[in-house]
Amino acid sequence: MTDFSQVPPEATDAGPSRSAEAEGTRARTEAGALVLAATPIGNAEDASPRLRRLLAEADVVAAEDTRRLHALAARLGVPVGGRVVSFHEHNEAARADELLDVVAAGGTVVVVTDAGMPSVSDPGFRAVGRAVERGLRVTAAPGPSAVLTALALSGLPTDRFTFEGFLPRKPGDRSRALAALAAEPRTMVFFEAPHRIAATLTDMAAAFGEDRPAAVCRELTKTYEEVLRGSLADLAARADEDALRGEICVVVGGAPASAATVEDVVGEVLARVGAGERLKEAVASVAEAAGVPKRDLYAAALAAR
Repeated sequence: MTDFSQVPPEATDAGPSRSAEAEGTRARTEAGALVLAATPIGNAEDASPRLRRLLAEADVVAAEDTRRLHALAARLGVPVGGRVVSFHEHNEAARADELLDVVAAGGTVVVVTDAGMPSVSDPGFRAVGRAVERGLRVTAAPGPSAVLTALALSGLPTDRFTFEGFLPRKPGDRSRALAALAAEPRTMVFFEAPHRIAATLTDMAAAFGEDRPAAVCRELTKTYEEVLRGSLADLAARADEDALRGEICVVVGGAPASAATVEDVVGEVLARVGAGERLKEAVASVAEAAGVPKRDLYAAALAAR
């Protein structure tokens, strides 16, 4: 008969041993750590069990808005066990070391924002950078993300994307920022305020083209969730007619691949000739692959030589 008192906990199937192992894993992961914890972006049911436990057990909870944190905890039925401090864009740099001193002493500090993942267009970035400088552990309790939710619901390509956050508020600065993104081939995700959404969509149509596909996603996971899909021109017109309220993400398709020109590919012809290929054959091969006129490419290659 096996004497389970002599068997290490991880070698048994007993419930209490597994529970003890899980508690030990949590302690190793979160004790002496800065934890970035994602909060629901609308629906409180999206709160993870780990978030609930962290709110109850952390030594310090650093919240973007302490009132919203307490309201969330009340909806979740979770008592916040540790000290609650405000931690927002205006005091993050000054307060980071104070929080990290708790981490250095072996405590658990949880950072939460009003919604979604800390440090993504929200406080947390500076604290993480300072923790890295001090050699302190940083981990995350992942969860809801407005960026990924909007991307997934948009119906636009998701294999490659870029998050651009909020655009500049001033019209001129916004137009210049959009012009710099006009050739971006990846799907783009933006945040925008309701009172600026119509102007932003109009500026996007001017910078990216009226036919560029896009989606306006608002109130994600909430009762009045809505996803509007169409061209930028169509969406700008709808935003002008209807007052779009709530928290808004705009997802815009990337720029279509532009057709190659003779100037774009003449260098390839010259490189192939330099490697020993006959000019006529190199021109024929490159012209067919790039879809450019063979005669024009041949003339350009001769001129370049």
